[in-house]
Amino acid sequence: MATNCKRAIVVGASSGMGRLVAERLLRRGWTVGVAARRTDKLATIEVARPDGTVVRPAKASIDITAADAPQRLQRLIDTIGGMDLYFHSSGVGKVNMLLEPSAELTTVSTNALGFTRMVGAAFRYMADHGGGHIAVITSIAGTRGLGPAPAYSATKAFDNTYIEALEQLAATRRLNIRFTDIRPGFVDTDLIRGSHFPMTMRPETVADDIVRAVTSHRHVQVVDWRWRIIVALWRLLPRWIWRRMPLRA
Repeated sequence: MATNCKRAIVVGASSGMGRLVAERLLRRGWTVGVAARRTDKLATIEVARPDGTVVRPAKASIDITAADAPQRLQRLIDTIGGMDLYFHSSGVGKVNMLLEPSAELTTVSTNALGFTRMVGAAFRYMADHGGGHIAVITSIAGTRGLGPAPAYSATKAFDNTYIEALEQLAATRRLNIRFTDIRPGFVDTDLIRGSHFPMTMRPETVADDIVRAVTSHRHVQVVDWRWRIIVALWRLLPRWIWRRMPLRA
């Protein structure tokens, strides 16, 4: 994102990567609006800028699975005076090897339906207001179907394809909308804490990589270099090998 574009909305900012990215944007001089289903954790977001000024974001309660979420997003946009960057960090995931129904359906409702609702609303806003930048956190899990987390990997593949389709749609309509699909490996946040995933990464390091990817206009960014190698190898594996891999979580 160009440095003269200074208004960002971060959805899913109550914890994890969304909160860390919001803090980094605030520190860099952005005007930021943050949203989450519960606002109690948003109340503690504040940063000190290099000049010593303490700044806080505008806050809103938005449940991305609710029908009124786009209207709530618009009110937050109005509060900060516009939106140059929409950053989507909302998501849920669960290891579900027993395929417990409520976990699968909740994941689909949040990661697919909620994602579509919010990213679509951001796209329409930017189409009507001269453009902007949509950045989303998806996952390396969208590369192949992961047996321990079926709905999670399926919805992340959906998110990857949806953003790719919107890139083509924006080009077809000659809209000045940029996109960044951020695909982290396993990050030590609440989403996976307590599980035994390999090569987990520090959230602060990942947040720095994410901000660099957004500000340098990367289309797709796999975080980090180790996961870029692994993802490339995953894509090369034939299906008959993939389905026999004894993945554990």
